[in-house]
Amino acid sequence: MSIVKINVLTVPEEQRETLEQRFAARAGAVESSDGFEWFELLRPVEGTDTYLVYTRWRTEEDFQRWMAGRGQAAHGGEGAPGDRPKPAATDATLWSFEVVQQTGPRQG
Repeated sequence: MSIVKINVLTVPEEQRETLEQRFAARAGAVESSDGFEWFELLRPVEGTDTYLVYTRWRTEEDFQRWMAGRGQAAHGGEGAPGDRPKPAATDATLWSFEVVQQTGPRQG
């Protein structure tokens, strides 16, 4: 079964639009990666300033390969520090899960 990575981002209200625009601008950056299965950016609707970035991968190794390559670039790992825009999030935590059960809507 797949693995899930959830990046938990604390984003002040005044930075929400910036964060969402940055994700929209790099659409396609992960979709062609080997082992990539799914992406969702989840906006909080009430009572929190926490965004969730959900990705699902075929294996941990696929995720690690992406992080060492394109993921590093996407997360500001390239270029001089002065060339990068200030992060929209004030804090980030990465959660990791193994998918042990899954289901989808019934067909028919």
